[in-house]
Amino acid sequence: MLNEWLLAFARWLDTFSWSTQLHESYYMYAWIESTHVLTLMVFLGMLCVIDLRMLGLIFPKVPASVIAAKLDKPMMIGFAVMIITGFILYFAIPVRSTQSIWFRIKVVLLIAAGINALLFRNRMRASTDTWDLDRVPPKRIRVGAGLSLALWSGVVVTGRTIAYDWYDCHKELPFFMYWVAGCVDEMASYP
Repeated sequence: MLNEWLLAFARWLDTFSWSTQLHESYYMYAWIESTHVLTLMVFLGMLCVIDLRMLGLIFPKVPASVIAAKLDKPMMIGFAVMIITGFILYFAIPVRSTQSIWFRIKVVLLIAAGINALLFRNRMRASTDTWDLDRVPPKRIRVGAGLSLALWSGVVVTGRTIAYDWYDCHKELPFFMYWVAGCVDEMASYP
């Protein structure tokens, strides 16, 4: 049911002429993709510095709240531009993206990373007074930072593999893979 809705939405997006024009453009698609990758690097660069400090691995003499405060604004600007360009890239190739197992995993990891970030930020802000100057933050902060690094690494890897067609719907796959990738038409004709 969900796969049918997602595919119907993707096919509807694909009917817009801008979607096709953007995908077939010589320069615009490449510029948007380059902007997406560059702002991903800005966002992840800042995030890695914050997370590594929260793990107690770098800048142990600098208060964690100072590092987070200084890097928060450029990190969030990078995040905002990265999300906007990501939506535009999806708009350019909605059907193939929707039926990509890597895209689906990336979206799940993005949601998990977002939930972790909200929880991590709240925990960090609520308890900075007690450990801000400690060389190594408490375990719950270190776990959140480690989870953040792992989830964002997964987002980067799956984002990069979207370009490959290893598990695309036009290939012969086990039924489970058709279901995971959202290959609605292929599941309907599965023997």
